[in-house]
Amino acid sequence: MNRWSKAITAASVGIAASAAFVVLSTPGSAESSLVAKYLCTGGVAGSSVQLEATITPRLTEGGMLDVGWALKYQGTRRFGSPGFFEAGSTLNLEGVVDITGAWNGQLRPKGSKDQDELVPGDQLVLPDGLSDAGLVKRPGTIRVRPGALAVRFQPAEGEVMINNHKSITYSSGWHRINTEKEFGDYLYDLHTTDQQGESAKLSFVGTQVAYIARRDRDLGDVRVLLDGDTVTDGLVKPSKDRDGSEMTGSRAQEDLWESPVLAYGPHTIEITNTEAKVANVDAFRVRTANLDEPPIHDQATCALQNDPGAIEVTVPGATPTSPTPTSPTPTVTTPTPTGPTGSPTPGPTTPTPTLPHNNPPGTNDGLVSVVPGSVHTSTSTATPKPTTTKTTYVKAQVLKTPKGGVDSGEAPEPPGGGSYGLIAGGSMLLMGSATGGLLLRRRKAEHAGGVES
Repeated sequence: MNRWSKAITAASVGIAASAAFVVLSTPGSAESSLVAKYLCTGGVAGSSVQLEATITPRLTEGGMLDVGWALKYQGTRRFGSPGFFEAGSTLNLEGVVDITGAWNGQLRPKGSKDQDELVPGDQLVLPDGLSDAGLVKRPGTIRVRPGALAVRFQPAEGEVMINNHKSITYSSGWHRINTEKEFGDYLYDLHTTDQQGESAKLSFVGTQVAYIARRDRDLGDVRVLLDGDTVTDGLVKPSKDRDGSEMTGSRAQEDLWESPVLAYGPHTIEITNTEAKVANVDAFRVRTANLDEPPIHDQATCALQNDPGAIEVTVPGATPTSPTPTSPTPTVTTPTPTGPTGSPTPGPTTPTPTLPHNNPPGTNDGLVSVVPGSVHTSTSTATPKPTTTKTTYVKAQVLKTPKGGVDSGEAPEPPGGGSYGLIAGGSMLLMGSATGGLLLRRRKAEHAGGVES
């Protein structure tokens, strides 16, 4: 095996050794969890709601520290709906996790749960869990400790009809009657009074409300108050059509009055019969507009009731790098022919193969990136490939061209070659043939009695 072959073999062994020294750090994971107890007050929590959170941190592939929370109610009290809402409202929870040790920061695990159609006081369903993750770059030991917890309610956009619910309070002069289907009243009933000064009041949460009842002949005028104030000085006249003309028939489920758009939150609407005539209440329609953020009104705050302690998680160190393989540089000696003038003719250069270099990765910057929500990261590292300088050698066919000869690419025939023997043999064969022919002619002439001249 010449030196070139040895060099190539050494380079191949170096590449294999480089690959063998790449070691992936095995992620660590917490084998235990913390249990934190919270007391929530205000908003959807009302006077108080108790929660228990089981908090489990773990280090995942790619250097992500993931912290998951599992929540459940404690005791009998629950978060409650603040109003009437179509299906699609959400209960949102956000916790705080403090990280100390090798790096300092916070994670904010979040989770949400969609709710069915709601009326005031309906129980709200908790999210299945909360989670957040952060990218950890610095090796060492970190401590995970839970902090505060916030609860926010996001109402669904839409409108709801309210009838015969405890949110509507009637004074003593009202009574409920069932109506025939052909009249078209909402849920086929009405609350009615014929006494002056009797009132009905609805407390609601939303952004708009409408008073719905019949238009019919001989009904009393009604005063409407919104949040205790008069919106307009005019009275509602159920005995007249929208154009001001007297009613000649009856129409059910009429929008007798509608409020302007309100700020989201708790409101009241109150109607009062101003005459000793019949006044009716069929229903109220409450609308909630689309809200960009969960309203502050429904937010509950949760305080820790115990010391849950902390969990330590070990972040593995940096990936070791492989040593750079070294091999002797082969040297090839090539004979250098001498030109016509006697000066040496430069020969081929000595090849020097380039071996692979395993450059160590960049130094650790010692920073920590904490990214809220689901994070997916991928790191691609390019592997250096060996570069070989290849030189092609061709052996000369003519060692020395004779002077005056044709540059045919073939060397002249050495003396005593086979061509001279061939010429001499051919000449002797020709002379032998001529002599044999002459003798044959003479013999024929002798038989014929003379000599042919």
